[in-house]
Amino acid sequence: MMPDLGKYADAVIWSYISSAVLIAGLVALSIWQGKRVKRALREVEERAGKAQ
Repeated sequence: MMPDLGKYADAVIWSYISSAVLIAGLVALSIWQGKRVKRALREVEERAGKAQ
């Protein structure tokens, strides 16, 4: 399944690994920021509801 990469195999494998780690990090960061924004929005909406 894996093509013969010769002397470049290590560089290609580490590139795939680092790309996967960076993508996973970006997904985790997006989820964390989304939760934080939802919480902040809920607080603002609650304050606006009480002010009326």
